[in-house]
Amino acid sequence: MPVPPKNQLAKGPEPPGRHDPFRLLFFSELLKRPICARTIKNRLGKLTDLVFRLTEPYPEAVGIYVEHGWGKPTEFIPWEKLIKIDDDCIFVQEPPAGGYAPFVDQTGWILADKHLMGRTILDMDGRRTEVVNDVHLLETKGKLLIVHVDISFNGFLRRWGLARLIPAKDQFISWRYVQPLSLEDAGAKDSVSLSVTHKQMMELPGEDLADALETLSGKEQQAVFSALDTEKAAEVLVEAEPRAQRQLISALRGEKARKILSELSVPQLADLFSVLPHNDMVEMMKLLSKEDAERIQAIVSDRESAAAALMSADFMSAAKDATVGEVLRAVRASKRSHESISYIYVLGKDRLLMGVVDLRELVLADDNAALGDIMTSPVVSAQADDTREDLAEMFAKYHFRMVPIVDAHDNMLGVIHYKDIMRGLVTRARL
Repeated sequence: MPVPPKNQLAKGPEPPGRHDPFRLLFFSELLKRPICARTIKNRLGKLTDLVFRLTEPYPEAVGIYVEHGWGKPTEFIPWEKLIKIDDDCIFVQEPPAGGYAPFVDQTGWILADKHLMGRTILDMDGRRTEVVNDVHLLETKGKLLIVHVDISFNGFLRRWGLARLIPAKDQFISWRYVQPLSLEDAGAKDSVSLSVTHKQMMELPGEDLADALETLSGKEQQAVFSALDTEKAAEVLVEAEPRAQRQLISALRGEKARKILSELSVPQLADLFSVLPHNDMVEMMKLLSKEDAERIQAIVSDRESAAAALMSADFMSAAKDATVGEVLRAVRASKRSHESISYIYVLGKDRLLMGVVDLRELVLADDNAALGDIMTSPVVSAQADDTREDLAEMFAKYHFRMVPIVDAHDNMLGVIHYKDIMRGLVTRARL
């Protein structure tokens, strides 16, 4: 999950007080360390996990989780029963008659191994995926606190007993940047997400955010998705894998769902609805206009959907004698998405398609030049009755970002966007 930029990575923990005794530990070094009742000879098992309560400013250990396997019940050793942590053993008080009680999850608890180790996070600076390889702990005044997570490879080496091979410094992220979305979403059976401010989340590309959502459990996924504005939510929904799409749609209802769906084109909606269970698709259809619902139904039920059903009216056009400067001013004033202004189509009477100008060529041209002087003609176009497969072949051959759709007289009807065709084919191939 998202984390702060690199310049906000912590250099190391700050002791709670100059004279307070403290010790720094790594969870990887404690994992599987023997647990003994007062003496080394009275061995109870091995540490399987550490249980923490989500408190401010740092999570505080509430107990030790011990899993024996072979059908033997788990044990939960409360933290107040801890005597000391030695290099070769963790000493605890003698268990009560019948042993320590089995572990029972509670709201607001997290487990270091289960909920943090191996969790993917996003570097907000480089926008790349990182992994929590270790959890950095501070022992002070009888308490054990989580103060950092370590995203360096060192944690992986420590976990496998290869600390001697550690080549570089640890790379810590302070816990203040690593927090659950809410205590309610951090239930014991749900893995805990590493959170980010709302502003940072909005800055992530939809594809990256979709990848991040796919690593979360259902409740966390829905919590993050519900925090997005409608435009970003629609972007994420399009980029998500079919399984995540079904999970996100299942929680969408009412006006929020209507607003998100309104951000999607008909082909995008058709591809989305094609992976949904029938009942969910019917419910989502009710939120659309009758015209869009009928078009989507036709596309979903017919893989050979014609271009006329898939096309969009989201494109920019201009007259042959319009100047480059005039068109650029119109582009800036339109506030359209970058997908819809990849090309400027030059239209004549009755929307006759005369030529096309790539936006990159437009930016480099002289402001006083007329579009007719710099346009490419004739234009590669598709017919209204061309199928989805015909369009896919066209995109694969020419690598255009969108293709104009024309009638028998070359009058422009609309456009087909690359992602609306190719994304849909990839989605169905994964099903």
